[in-house]
Amino acid sequence: MPDFSNPLIVQSDMTVLVEVAAPRADAARDLLVRFAELEKAPEHIHTYRMTPLSLWNAAVAGLDADEVCDALVDFAKYDVAETVLGEIRDLMGRYGRVWLDRIDGDLRLMSDDESLLDELSATPPIRELLGTRIDRHSIHVRDGDRGALKQAALEAGWPVADEAGFDEAAAMDAASMTVSLRPYQHDAVDAWWRDGGDDGGSGVVVLPCGAGKTVVALEALCRAGMSTLVVCTTVSSVRQWIREALSKTSLTTDDVGEWSSERKELRPVTFVTYHSLAWSDRNAEPDAELEVRHPNLGLFDAQGWGLIVYDEVHLLPAPVFRATARIQAIRRLGLTATLVREDGREGDIFSLIGPKRFDVAWSSLENQGWIAPATCTEIRVPLAATRPTYARSEPRQRHRIAATAAEKLPVIDDVIARHPDEQVLVIGQFVEQLKDVAAHLDAPLITGSTGQATRDKHFAALRDGSLDVLVVSKVGNFSIDLPEVSVAIQISGQYGSRQEEAQRLGRIVRPKMDGRQASFYTIVADDTDEVRFARNRQRFLAEQGYEYRIETATA
Repeated sequence: MPDFSNPLIVQSDMTVLVEVAAPRADAARDLLVRFAELEKAPEHIHTYRMTPLSLWNAAVAGLDADEVCDALVDFAKYDVAETVLGEIRDLMGRYGRVWLDRIDGDLRLMSDDESLLDELSATPPIRELLGTRIDRHSIHVRDGDRGALKQAALEAGWPVADEAGFDEAAAMDAASMTVSLRPYQHDAVDAWWRDGGDDGGSGVVVLPCGAGKTVVALEALCRAGMSTLVVCTTVSSVRQWIREALSKTSLTTDDVGEWSSERKELRPVTFVTYHSLAWSDRNAEPDAELEVRHPNLGLFDAQGWGLIVYDEVHLLPAPVFRATARIQAIRRLGLTATLVREDGREGDIFSLIGPKRFDVAWSSLENQGWIAPATCTEIRVPLAATRPTYARSEPRQRHRIAATAAEKLPVIDDVIARHPDEQVLVIGQFVEQLKDVAAHLDAPLITGSTGQATRDKHFAALRDGSLDVLVVSKVGNFSIDLPEVSVAIQISGQYGSRQEEAQRLGRIVRPKMDGRQASFYTIVADDTDEVRFARNRQRFLAEQGYEYRIETATA
Protein backbone atom coordinates (compact mmCIF):
# COMPACT_ATOMS: atom_id res chain seq x y z
CA MET A 1 0.00 0.00 0.00
CA PRO A 2 1.24 3.54 -0.72
CA ASP A 3 2.57 5.48 2.27
CA PHE A 4 2.13 9.14 1.32
CA SER A 5 4.05 10.35 4.36
CA ASN A 6 7.26 8.82 3.00
CA PRO A 7 9.70 11.15 1.21
CA LEU A 8 10.83 9.11 -1.85
CA ILE A 9 9.44 8.33 -5.27
CA VAL A 10 11.66 5.75 -6.96
CA GLN A 11 11.28 5.81 -10.74
CA SER A 12 11.99 3.15 -13.33
CA ASP A 13 14.77 5.20 -14.96
CA MET A 14 16.84 4.84 -11.75
CA THR A 15 16.07 8.36 -10.56
CA VAL A 16 14.77 9.04 -7.06
CA LEU A 17 12.64 12.07 -6.19
CA VAL A 18 12.90 13.39 -2.63
CA GLU A 19 10.10 15.52 -1.18
CA VAL A 20 12.19 17.81 1.00
CA ALA A 21 9.42 18.75 3.42
CA ALA A 22 8.26 15.18 4.05
CA PRO A 23 8.89 13.41 7.34
CA ARG A 24 12.15 11.45 7.35
CA ALA A 25 13.44 13.36 4.30
CA ASP A 26 16.77 14.13 6.00
CA ALA A 27 17.30 10.49 6.97
CA ALA A 28 16.46 9.40 3.42
CA ARG A 29 18.94 11.84 1.89
CA ASP A 30 21.68 10.71 4.29
CA LEU A 31 21.23 7.21 2.89
CA LEU A 32 20.85 8.29 -0.74
CA VAL A 33 24.18 10.12 -0.89
CA ARG A 34 25.89 6.78 -0.20
CA PHE A 35 24.71 5.23 -3.46
CA ALA A 36 23.21 7.95 -5.69
CA GLU A 37 24.18 11.30 -7.20
CA LEU A 38 22.23 14.52 -6.83
CA GLU A 39 21.01 15.84 -10.21
CA LYS A 40 18.64 18.69 -9.41
CA ALA A 41 17.87 20.53 -6.19
CA PRO A 42 15.09 23.13 -6.58
CA GLU A 43 13.10 24.25 -3.56
CA HIS A 44 10.75 21.34 -2.90
CA ILE A 45 11.74 18.22 -4.86
CA HIS A 46 15.34 17.00 -5.19
CA THR A 47 16.28 14.48 -7.88
CA TYR A 48 18.94 11.81 -7.38
CA ARG A 49 20.15 9.27 -9.92
CA MET A 50 21.61 5.83 -9.23
CA THR A 51 24.43 5.22 -11.71
CA PRO A 52 26.68 2.21 -12.22
CA LEU A 53 29.61 4.15 -10.73
CA SER A 54 27.67 5.36 -7.69
CA LEU A 55 26.49 1.81 -6.99
CA TRP A 56 29.97 0.32 -7.49
CA ASN A 57 31.47 2.86 -5.10
CA ALA A 58 28.76 1.93 -2.60
CA ALA A 59 29.65 -1.76 -2.99
CA VAL A 60 33.33 -1.03 -2.36
CA ALA A 61 32.39 1.00 0.72
CA GLY A 62 30.64 -2.05 2.20
CA LEU A 63 27.01 -1.54 1.25
CA ASP A 64 25.35 -4.57 -0.28
CA ALA A 65 22.49 -4.61 -2.75
CA ASP A 66 19.95 -5.79 -0.18
CA GLU A 67 20.71 -2.79 2.07
CA VAL A 68 20.21 -0.38 -0.83
CA CYS A 69 17.00 -2.06 -1.94
CA ASP A 70 15.62 -2.24 1.59
CA ALA A 71 16.36 1.48 2.13
CA LEU A 72 14.51 2.46 -1.04
CA VAL A 73 11.51 0.29 -0.19
CA ASP A 74 11.41 1.61 3.38
CA PHE A 75 11.40 5.30 2.38
CA ALA A 76 9.30 5.06 -0.83
CA LYS A 77 5.77 6.44 -1.12
CA TYR A 78 4.87 3.80 -3.72
CA ASP A 79 6.01 0.28 -4.46
CA VAL A 80 9.48 0.16 -6.00
CA ALA A 81 9.48 -1.56 -9.41
CA GLU A 82 11.12 -4.97 -9.45
CA THR A 83 13.07 -3.87 -12.54
CA VAL A 84 14.78 -1.18 -10.45
CA LEU A 85 15.59 -3.55 -7.61
CA GLY A 86 16.88 -6.08 -10.12
CA GLU A 87 19.08 -3.48 -11.82
CA ILE A 88 20.58 -2.49 -8.47
CA ARG A 89 21.37 -6.10 -7.61
CA ASP A 90 22.85 -6.72 -11.04
CA LEU A 91 25.10 -3.63 -11.02
CA MET A 92 26.31 -3.98 -7.45
CA GLY A 93 26.88 -7.70 -8.02
CA ARG A 94 29.26 -6.96 -10.87
CA TYR A 95 31.96 -5.54 -8.60
CA GLY A 96 34.35 -8.31 -7.63
CA ARG A 97 33.26 -10.80 -10.29
CA VAL A 98 36.38 -10.05 -12.29
CA TRP A 99 39.70 -9.13 -10.74
CA LEU A 100 43.40 -8.70 -11.34
CA ASP A 101 45.84 -10.89 -9.43
CA ARG A 102 49.51 -11.79 -9.62
CA ILE A 103 50.43 -15.48 -9.59
CA ASP A 104 54.08 -16.55 -9.76
CA GLY A 105 54.95 -13.05 -10.93
CA ASP A 106 52.42 -13.16 -13.76
CA LEU A 107 49.69 -10.50 -13.90
CA ARG A 108 46.33 -12.09 -14.69
CA LEU A 109 42.74 -11.06 -15.28
CA MET A 110 40.65 -13.61 -13.41
CA SER A 111 37.05 -14.66 -12.84
CA ASP A 112 35.19 -17.67 -11.53
CA ASP A 113 32.81 -17.18 -14.46
CA GLU A 114 34.41 -18.65 -17.58
CA SER A 115 31.78 -17.16 -19.87
CA LEU A 116 32.43 -13.69 -18.46
CA LEU A 117 36.10 -13.96 -19.43
CA ASP A 118 34.98 -15.11 -22.87
CA GLU A 119 32.77 -12.03 -23.14
CA LEU A 120 35.53 -9.65 -22.07
CA SER A 121 38.03 -11.30 -24.41
CA ALA A 122 35.72 -10.58 -27.33
CA THR A 123 35.02 -6.95 -26.37
CA PRO A 124 37.01 -4.22 -28.08
CA PRO A 125 39.14 -2.47 -26.85
CA ILE A 126 39.53 -4.94 -23.95
CA ARG A 127 40.73 -7.76 -26.22
CA GLU A 128 43.66 -5.63 -27.44
CA LEU A 129 44.84 -5.32 -23.83
CA LEU A 130 44.72 -9.04 -23.01
CA GLY A 131 47.43 -11.61 -23.62
CA THR A 132 47.15 -15.37 -23.92
CA ARG A 133 44.47 -17.40 -22.16
CA ILE A 134 46.20 -19.30 -19.34
CA ASP A 135 43.28 -21.47 -18.28
CA ARG A 136 39.50 -21.35 -17.99
CA HIS A 137 39.62 -18.70 -15.27
CA SER A 138 42.60 -16.47 -16.07
CA ILE A 139 44.17 -14.46 -18.91
CA HIS A 140 47.65 -12.99 -19.04
CA VAL A 141 47.89 -9.18 -18.86
CA ARG A 142 50.96 -7.10 -19.66
CA ASP A 143 52.03 -5.01 -16.67
CA GLY A 144 51.99 -1.85 -18.76
CA ASP A 145 48.32 -2.40 -19.65
CA ARG A 146 47.07 -2.70 -16.08
CA GLY A 147 45.54 0.77 -15.87
CA ALA A 148 44.23 0.86 -19.45
CA LEU A 149 42.55 -2.52 -18.95
CA LYS A 150 40.73 -1.32 -15.85
CA GLN A 151 39.53 1.77 -17.71
CA ALA A 152 38.30 -0.26 -20.69
CA ALA A 153 36.56 -2.86 -18.52
CA LEU A 154 34.80 -0.14 -16.49
CA GLU A 155 33.49 1.45 -19.68
CA ALA A 156 32.20 -1.97 -20.72
CA GLY A 157 30.28 -2.24 -17.45
CA TRP A 158 32.62 -4.55 -15.53
CA PRO A 159 34.60 -2.84 -12.74
CA VAL A 160 37.81 -4.73 -12.05
CA ALA A 161 38.89 -5.34 -8.46
CA ASP A 162 42.66 -4.85 -8.48
CA GLU A 163 44.18 -7.40 -6.09
CA ALA A 164 47.51 -7.73 -7.89
CA GLY A 165 49.44 -6.01 -5.14
CA PHE A 166 52.26 -3.54 -5.43
CA ASP A 167 55.94 -3.51 -6.31
CA GLU A 168 58.57 -3.57 -3.60
CA ALA A 169 59.65 0.00 -2.88
CA ALA A 170 62.39 1.82 -1.05
CA ALA A 171 61.68 1.88 2.66
CA MET A 172 61.64 5.17 4.50
CA ASP A 173 63.05 5.78 7.96
CA ALA A 174 60.22 5.35 10.42
CA ALA A 175 58.06 8.45 10.68
CA SER A 176 55.18 9.13 13.03
CA MET A 177 52.51 11.72 13.58
CA THR A 178 53.16 14.31 16.28
CA VAL A 179 49.49 15.40 16.45
CA SER A 180 46.36 13.46 17.28
CA LEU A 181 44.00 12.51 14.49
CA ARG A 182 40.29 13.21 14.65
CA PRO A 183 38.08 10.11 14.74
CA TYR A 184 36.92 10.47 11.12
CA GLN A 185 40.53 10.95 9.98
CA HIS A 186 41.45 7.63 11.62
CA ASP A 187 38.46 6.02 9.91
CA ALA A 188 39.51 7.45 6.54
CA VAL A 189 43.04 6.04 6.77
CA ASP A 190 41.78 2.67 8.00
CA ALA A 191 39.31 2.46 5.10
CA TRP A 192 42.08 3.27 2.60
CA TRP A 193 44.80 1.08 4.12
CA ARG A 194 42.67 -2.04 4.70
CA ASP A 195 45.51 -3.70 6.67
CA GLY A 196 47.91 -2.99 3.83
CA GLY A 197 46.82 -6.06 1.89
CA ASP A 198 46.77 -6.53 -1.87
CA ASP A 199 43.44 -4.69 -2.19
CA GLY A 200 44.37 -1.96 0.31
CA GLY A 201 46.49 1.11 -0.14
CA SER A 202 44.73 2.36 -3.25
CA GLY A 203 41.67 4.54 -3.52
CA VAL A 204 40.15 7.94 -2.84
CA VAL A 205 39.28 9.76 0.38
CA VAL A 206 36.62 12.46 0.02
CA LEU A 207 36.59 15.08 2.77
CA PRO A 208 35.56 18.75 2.88
CA CYS A 209 38.18 21.45 2.49
CA GLY A 210 39.41 22.33 5.96
CA ALA A 211 38.64 18.86 7.35
CA GLY A 212 42.28 17.78 7.33
CA LYS A 213 42.88 15.79 4.15
CA THR A 214 46.57 16.62 4.53
CA VAL A 215 46.63 14.97 7.96
CA VAL A 216 45.00 11.85 6.46
CA ALA A 217 47.73 11.67 3.82
CA LEU A 218 50.53 12.19 6.35
CA GLU A 219 49.18 9.37 8.52
CA ALA A 220 48.94 7.21 5.39
CA LEU A 221 52.58 7.76 4.46
CA CYS A 222 53.66 7.11 8.05
CA ARG A 223 51.69 3.88 8.07
CA ALA A 224 53.04 2.78 4.68
CA GLY A 225 56.64 3.50 5.71
CA MET A 226 57.75 3.86 2.08
CA SER A 227 59.24 6.59 -0.06
CA THR A 228 56.38 8.87 -1.06
CA LEU A 229 55.64 11.27 -3.90
CA VAL A 230 52.95 13.89 -3.23
CA VAL A 231 51.49 15.55 -6.34
CA CYS A 232 50.03 19.02 -5.68
CA THR A 233 48.24 21.70 -7.67
CA THR A 234 50.60 24.67 -7.27
CA VAL A 235 53.96 25.64 -5.80
CA SER A 236 52.09 27.41 -2.98
CA SER A 237 50.39 24.10 -2.25
CA VAL A 238 53.73 22.25 -2.33
CA ARG A 239 55.16 24.58 0.30
CA GLN A 240 52.03 24.40 2.41
CA TRP A 241 52.28 20.59 2.37
CA ILE A 242 55.93 20.77 3.42
CA ARG A 243 55.06 23.07 6.33
CA GLU A 244 52.35 20.65 7.43
CA ALA A 245 54.64 17.62 7.12
CA LEU A 246 57.34 19.25 9.26
CA SER A 247 54.90 20.51 11.90
CA LYS A 248 52.71 17.42 12.21
CA THR A 249 55.12 14.49 11.79
CA SER A 250 58.59 13.46 12.90
CA LEU A 251 59.92 14.08 9.37
CA THR A 252 62.84 16.50 9.20
CA THR A 253 64.03 18.93 6.53
CA ASP A 254 66.42 16.21 5.32
CA ASP A 255 63.44 13.91 4.66
CA VAL A 256 61.30 16.23 2.55
CA GLY A 257 62.02 17.76 -0.83
CA GLU A 258 60.45 20.29 -3.19
CA TRP A 259 60.52 19.77 -6.95
CA SER A 260 59.61 23.02 -8.68
CA SER A 261 61.04 25.55 -11.11
CA GLU A 262 63.10 26.93 -8.21
CA ARG A 263 64.26 23.72 -6.53
CA LYS A 264 65.02 20.19 -7.67
CA GLU A 265 65.14 18.08 -4.51
CA LEU A 266 64.49 14.32 -4.56
CA ARG A 267 64.03 13.11 -0.99
CA PRO A 268 62.26 10.17 0.75
CA VAL A 269 59.12 12.36 0.72
CA THR A 270 59.04 14.61 -2.35
CA PHE A 271 56.41 17.20 -3.25
CA VAL A 272 55.84 18.12 -6.90
CA THR A 273 53.14 19.92 -8.90
CA TYR A 274 51.01 18.21 -11.55
CA HIS A 275 52.42 20.68 -14.07
CA SER A 276 56.05 19.82 -13.26
CA LEU A 277 55.38 16.09 -13.27
CA ALA A 278 53.60 16.16 -16.63
CA TRP A 279 55.83 18.84 -18.21
CA SER A 280 56.04 18.30 -21.96
CA ASP A 281 59.13 18.83 -24.12
CA ARG A 282 57.78 20.76 -27.11
CA ASN A 283 60.82 19.79 -29.18
CA ALA A 284 60.02 16.08 -28.89
CA GLU A 285 58.49 14.30 -31.86
CA PRO A 286 54.72 13.70 -31.47
CA ASP A 287 55.18 9.92 -31.80
CA ALA A 288 58.15 9.75 -29.42
CA GLU A 289 58.08 7.54 -26.31
CA LEU A 290 56.18 8.93 -23.33
CA GLU A 291 59.39 9.43 -21.34
CA VAL A 292 60.83 11.51 -24.20
CA ARG A 293 57.75 13.71 -24.53
CA HIS A 294 57.40 14.00 -20.72
CA PRO A 295 60.99 13.69 -19.40
CA ASN A 296 60.07 14.30 -15.75
CA LEU A 297 57.80 11.25 -15.77
CA GLY A 298 60.76 9.05 -16.64
CA LEU A 299 62.86 10.68 -13.94
CA PHE A 300 60.25 10.16 -11.23
CA ASP A 301 59.45 6.63 -12.45
CA ALA A 302 63.02 5.63 -11.72
CA GLN A 303 62.85 6.59 -8.04
CA GLY A 304 61.03 3.50 -6.76
CA TRP A 305 58.20 5.22 -4.90
CA GLY A 306 56.09 3.11 -2.58
CA LEU A 307 53.19 5.57 -2.37
CA ILE A 308 51.89 8.36 -4.56
CA VAL A 309 49.45 10.87 -3.08
CA TYR A 310 47.34 12.86 -5.54
CA ASP A 311 45.99 16.04 -3.96
CA GLU A 312 42.83 17.36 -5.65
CA VAL A 313 42.60 14.02 -7.47
CA HIS A 314 39.55 15.14 -9.45
CA LEU A 315 42.03 17.02 -11.67
CA LEU A 316 43.75 13.81 -12.69
CA PRO A 317 41.60 12.71 -15.63
CA ALA A 318 42.33 15.94 -17.54
CA PRO A 319 44.30 14.85 -20.64
CA VAL A 320 47.46 16.72 -19.69
CA PHE A 321 47.57 15.01 -16.30
CA ARG A 322 46.36 11.53 -17.19
CA ALA A 323 49.89 10.28 -17.92
CA THR A 324 50.79 10.76 -14.24
CA ALA A 325 48.44 7.93 -13.25
CA ARG A 326 50.04 5.24 -15.39
CA ILE A 327 51.99 3.71 -12.51
CA GLN A 328 49.63 1.02 -11.29
CA ALA A 329 52.11 -1.03 -9.26
CA ILE A 330 52.42 1.64 -6.56
CA ARG A 331 50.11 2.36 -3.64
CA ARG A 332 47.91 5.32 -4.50
CA LEU A 333 45.90 7.75 -2.39
CA GLY A 334 43.63 10.34 -3.98
CA LEU A 335 42.33 13.28 -1.98
CA THR A 336 39.44 15.54 -2.96
CA ALA A 337 36.51 17.52 -1.61
CA THR A 338 34.29 16.22 -4.42
CA LEU A 339 34.62 13.58 -7.11
CA VAL A 340 32.21 15.45 -9.36
CA ARG A 341 33.47 16.20 -12.87
CA GLU A 342 31.27 17.97 -15.40
CA ASP A 343 32.88 15.93 -18.21
CA GLY A 344 31.67 12.67 -16.64
CA ARG A 345 35.18 11.19 -16.32
CA GLU A 346 34.88 10.17 -12.66
CA GLY A 347 35.29 6.58 -13.83
CA ASP A 348 38.91 7.31 -14.74
CA ILE A 349 39.64 8.06 -11.09
CA PHE A 350 37.92 4.81 -10.03
CA SER A 351 40.05 2.85 -12.53
CA LEU A 352 43.41 4.60 -12.23
CA ILE A 353 43.60 5.52 -8.55
CA GLY A 354 41.06 3.19 -6.99
CA PRO A 355 37.48 3.30 -5.73
CA LYS A 356 36.13 5.77 -3.23
CA ARG A 357 37.15 4.37 0.14
CA PHE A 358 35.77 7.06 2.46
CA ASP A 359 33.31 9.93 2.23
CA VAL A 360 31.53 12.15 4.71
CA ALA A 361 28.98 14.92 4.22
CA TRP A 362 30.09 18.49 4.90
CA SER A 363 27.01 19.11 7.06
CA SER A 364 27.94 16.16 9.28
CA LEU A 365 31.37 17.61 10.08
CA GLU A 366 29.85 21.06 10.49
CA ASN A 367 27.41 19.69 13.08
CA GLN A 368 30.34 18.15 14.96
CA GLY A 369 32.27 21.44 14.91
CA TRP A 370 35.12 20.23 12.69
CA ILE A 371 34.40 22.78 9.96
CA ALA A 372 32.82 26.21 10.22
CA PRO A 373 29.09 26.61 9.60
CA ALA A 374 28.39 28.45 6.36
CA THR A 375 25.57 30.44 4.82
CA CYS A 376 25.29 30.43 1.03
CA THR A 377 23.68 33.40 -0.71
CA GLU A 378 23.13 34.11 -4.40
CA ILE A 379 22.63 37.79 -5.25
CA ARG A 380 21.01 38.44 -8.62
CA VAL A 381 21.94 41.76 -10.18
CA PRO A 382 19.59 43.43 -12.72
CA LEU A 383 21.50 44.59 -15.78
CA ALA A 384 21.10 48.14 -17.01
CA ALA A 385 23.92 49.50 -19.16
CA THR A 386 25.12 45.98 -20.03
CA ARG A 387 21.71 44.66 -21.11
CA PRO A 388 21.76 45.91 -24.74
CA THR A 389 25.26 44.52 -25.32
CA TYR A 390 24.22 41.15 -23.86
CA ALA A 391 21.05 41.00 -25.96
CA ARG A 392 22.84 41.75 -29.26
CA SER A 393 25.71 39.31 -28.69
CA GLU A 394 26.20 35.81 -30.04
CA PRO A 395 25.13 33.11 -27.53
CA ARG A 396 28.72 31.90 -27.03
CA GLN A 397 29.76 35.41 -25.95
CA ARG A 398 26.95 36.06 -23.54
CA HIS A 399 28.35 34.15 -20.56
CA ARG A 400 31.45 36.35 -20.40
CA ILE A 401 29.46 39.57 -20.91
CA ALA A 402 27.06 38.68 -18.10
CA ALA A 403 29.78 37.41 -15.79
CA THR A 404 31.89 40.57 -16.13
CA ALA A 405 29.04 43.11 -16.00
CA ALA A 406 30.06 46.37 -14.35
CA GLU A 407 26.74 46.37 -12.44
CA LYS A 408 28.32 43.85 -10.07
CA LEU A 409 30.79 46.38 -8.61
CA PRO A 410 28.39 48.16 -6.21
CA VAL A 411 27.05 44.79 -5.06
CA ILE A 412 30.59 43.71 -4.14
CA ASP A 413 30.89 46.92 -2.12
CA ASP A 414 27.60 46.18 -0.38
CA VAL A 415 28.62 42.64 0.58
CA ILE A 416 31.95 43.79 1.98
CA ALA A 417 30.13 46.46 3.99
CA ARG A 418 27.99 43.72 5.57
CA HIS A 419 31.16 42.21 7.09
CA PRO A 420 33.20 45.18 8.35
CA ASP A 421 35.47 43.21 10.68
CA GLU A 422 36.05 40.12 8.54
CA GLN A 423 38.60 39.15 5.92
CA VAL A 424 37.24 38.77 2.40
CA LEU A 425 38.31 36.71 -0.60
CA VAL A 426 36.94 37.92 -3.96
CA ILE A 427 37.31 35.16 -6.56
CA GLY A 428 36.52 35.01 -10.26
CA GLN A 429 37.29 33.61 -13.67
CA PHE A 430 38.14 36.53 -15.99
CA VAL A 431 41.42 38.36 -15.42
CA GLU A 432 40.39 41.70 -16.93
CA GLN A 433 37.33 41.77 -14.68
CA LEU A 434 39.48 40.92 -11.66
CA LYS A 435 41.90 43.75 -12.49
CA ASP A 436 39.01 46.20 -12.53
CA VAL A 437 37.63 44.86 -9.24
CA ALA A 438 41.06 44.95 -7.55
CA ALA A 439 41.56 48.56 -8.66
CA HIS A 440 38.04 49.49 -7.49
CA LEU A 441 38.66 47.92 -4.07
CA ASP A 442 42.30 49.05 -3.87
CA ALA A 443 43.15 45.42 -3.08
CA PRO A 444 46.01 43.20 -4.27
CA LEU A 445 45.35 40.69 -7.07
CA ILE A 446 46.69 37.19 -7.65
CA THR A 447 46.36 35.54 -11.08
CA GLY A 448 48.19 32.78 -12.90
CA SER A 449 50.88 35.24 -13.97
CA THR A 450 51.61 36.47 -10.44
CA GLY A 451 55.10 35.48 -9.26
CA GLN A 452 55.41 32.93 -6.48
CA ALA A 453 57.05 35.37 -4.05
CA THR A 454 54.18 37.83 -4.50
CA ARG A 455 51.58 35.10 -4.05
CA ASP A 456 53.25 33.93 -0.84
CA LYS A 457 53.40 37.51 0.48
CA HIS A 458 49.68 38.19 -0.07
CA PHE A 459 48.54 34.84 1.31
CA ALA A 460 50.75 35.37 4.38
CA ALA A 461 49.20 38.82 4.89
CA LEU A 462 45.73 37.27 4.92
CA ARG A 463 46.86 34.65 7.41
CA ASP A 464 48.41 37.16 9.83
CA GLY A 465 45.48 39.59 9.57
CA SER A 466 47.35 42.50 7.99
CA LEU A 467 45.28 42.29 4.79
CA ASP A 468 41.48 42.58 4.73
CA VAL A 469 40.60 41.91 1.07
CA LEU A 470 42.34 39.82 -1.59
CA VAL A 471 41.21 39.34 -5.19
CA VAL A 472 42.15 36.02 -6.81
CA SER A 473 41.58 34.23 -10.11
CA LYS A 474 40.87 30.51 -10.40
CA VAL A 475 44.36 29.83 -9.00
CA GLY A 476 42.64 30.41 -5.66
CA ASN A 477 40.35 27.42 -6.16
CA PHE A 478 42.82 24.89 -4.78
CA SER A 479 44.86 24.09 -1.70
CA ILE A 480 45.17 27.48 -0.05
CA ASP A 481 45.10 27.45 3.74
CA LEU A 482 43.45 30.70 4.88
CA PRO A 483 41.98 29.69 8.24
CA GLU A 484 40.56 33.04 9.37
CA VAL A 485 39.09 34.22 6.07
CA SER A 486 35.33 33.96 6.60
CA VAL A 487 33.81 35.69 3.55
CA ALA A 488 34.09 34.63 -0.09
CA ILE A 489 32.50 36.58 -2.94
CA GLN A 490 32.29 34.64 -6.20
CA ILE A 491 31.88 37.11 -9.06
CA SER A 492 32.38 34.79 -12.05
CA GLY A 493 33.11 31.13 -12.63
CA GLN A 494 33.63 28.23 -14.98
CA TYR A 495 30.08 27.92 -16.28
CA GLY A 496 28.13 25.52 -14.01
CA SER A 497 31.02 23.66 -12.37
CA ARG A 498 29.99 21.99 -9.10
CA GLN A 499 33.61 21.02 -8.57
CA GLU A 500 34.62 24.68 -8.58
CA GLU A 501 31.76 25.52 -6.21
CA ALA A 502 33.09 22.99 -3.71
CA GLN A 503 36.64 24.31 -3.94
CA ARG A 504 35.62 27.94 -3.53
CA LEU A 505 33.36 27.30 -0.57
CA GLY A 506 36.19 25.24 0.86
CA ARG A 507 38.45 28.29 1.08
CA ILE A 508 36.42 29.66 4.00
CA VAL A 509 35.07 26.72 6.03
CA ARG A 510 38.09 26.08 8.21
CA PRO A 511 37.02 26.55 11.85
CA LYS A 512 37.46 30.13 13.10
CA MET A 513 39.17 30.88 16.40
CA ASP A 514 36.18 32.92 17.58
CA GLY A 515 33.65 30.37 16.30
CA ARG A 516 32.04 32.69 13.74
CA GLN A 517 30.35 31.26 10.66
CA ALA A 518 31.50 31.54 7.06
CA SER A 519 29.57 33.49 4.42
CA PHE A 520 29.68 32.43 0.77
CA TYR A 521 28.21 34.80 -1.82
CA THR A 522 27.69 34.29 -5.54
CA ILE A 523 26.89 37.38 -7.61
CA VAL A 524 25.09 36.62 -10.87
CA ALA A 525 23.58 38.77 -13.61
CA ASP A 526 19.82 38.33 -13.48
CA ASP A 527 17.88 37.10 -16.53
CA THR A 528 21.05 35.76 -18.18
CA ASP A 529 22.80 32.43 -18.71
CA GLU A 530 24.56 32.97 -15.38
CA VAL A 531 21.34 32.10 -13.53
CA ARG A 532 21.15 28.73 -15.28
CA PHE A 533 24.80 27.96 -14.52
CA ALA A 534 24.30 29.01 -10.89
CA ARG A 535 21.49 26.45 -10.54
CA ASN A 536 23.86 23.69 -11.58
CA ARG A 537 26.55 24.86 -9.16
CA GLN A 538 23.93 24.98 -6.43
CA ARG A 539 23.47 21.21 -6.72
CA PHE A 540 26.72 20.63 -4.86
CA LEU A 541 25.64 22.87 -1.97
CA ALA A 542 22.26 21.14 -1.72
CA GLU A 543 23.88 17.71 -1.75
CA GLN A 544 26.03 18.69 1.22
CA GLY A 545 23.02 19.94 3.19
CA TYR A 546 23.48 23.71 2.81
CA GLU A 547 20.56 26.08 2.50
CA TYR A 548 20.84 28.42 -0.46
CA ARG A 549 19.28 31.87 -0.13
CA ILE A 550 18.53 34.01 -3.21
CA GLU A 551 18.41 37.81 -3.06
CA THR A 552 17.82 40.43 -5.74
CA ALA A 553 20.04 43.50 -5.61
CA THR A 554 18.37 46.88 -5.81
CA ALA A 555 18.99 48.68 -9.08
